[in-house]
Amino acid sequence: MTAYFTRRFLLIIPTFIGITFLVFVVTRMVPGGPIEQMMAEAQLSSSSSSAGSIGSSTLSDDQMQQLREYYGFDKPLLVGYVIWLNDVVHLDLGYSTRYGEPVWDSIKQRLPISIYYGLLTMILTYAVCIPLGVLKAIKHKSKLDNITSVLVFIGYAVPSYVVGIIVITIFAFYLEWFPLSGFVSINFDELTLWGKICDLVKHSVLPLIAYMSGGFAVMTFMMKNSLLDNLAADYVRTAMAKGLEFKRAIVKHAMRNSIIPIATHFGENITLFLAGSFLIEKIFNIDGFGLLGYESLVERDYPVVMGILVIGSLLSLVGNILSDICVALVDPRIKFGA
Repeated sequence: MTAYFTRRFLLIIPTFIGITFLVFVVTRMVPGGPIEQMMAEAQLSSSSSSAGSIGSSTLSDDQMQQLREYYGFDKPLLVGYVIWLNDVVHLDLGYSTRYGEPVWDSIKQRLPISIYYGLLTMILTYAVCIPLGVLKAIKHKSKLDNITSVLVFIGYAVPSYVVGIIVITIFAFYLEWFPLSGFVSINFDELTLWGKICDLVKHSVLPLIAYMSGGFAVMTFMMKNSLLDNLAADYVRTAMAKGLEFKRAIVKHAMRNSIIPIATHFGENITLFLAGSFLIEKIFNIDGFGLLGYESLVERDYPVVMGILVIGSLLSLVGNILSDICVALVDPRIKFGA
């Protein structure tokens, strides 16, 4: 098993290089980079001051060459990528062309928000979906099972950003139970500790509902179907035939095997720390990674795009290995080859 996971960790290196090199090439080849953005802004500013200068570039050839050298666009793709990769190895993600600050500074400002919503979403999803899936399996084809299935399918069919719009319209705008937007209130620093906790909870309820709506149905029905399959297995029926109570058969025999499919998706949920949803963040005015990545793509802020890609790809690759570890811990029958 040690040899297997060692190989998996070593495979992170070529996979990471392949992902980042592909995106690096794309960002250099697509039109409308940071230099073009600056030229457009310069033309716009010059046109506002002089109607005769509309459409003319205000940047000289020397200035264009300096900008290309500054952003590394004067070098061949492979050379530029090697230079960028060397900086990443030395924990230097470069400077944002939009914010004019180190990329890491732009990222770390949003890191607590992403971790907060990602961690809560993952915990609440598992805490609700596993018990609900078990209950639906026990009450299979009952009224409770049918009603919850309809509700869960509706939540799955409706996009998460639409769920966000619905809940913010009903519970924040009309009923005024929750704030309309933001991560915390403007006067957050002036509140007491308990007041800060309550304020944070009020701002978190509606976004979390929107975040959870997408993967809620998948996890619930995965748990239900897996438990139903194990309850119909011979080993569970044999245990109950020997006099074991139904509840003890679930807890002692069927439950552990039923969690195996859930464990395989654990590592994938790690990306929730960064992915988020720019539409949900836009609706609730949450300045997280999803919105940062979207705005960086729109503004052609390639250093930030690459910085987010570095962290996101590493977490995704490590998450896949964590999924294997979780499966091995849950299912003792799993033996990874040497």
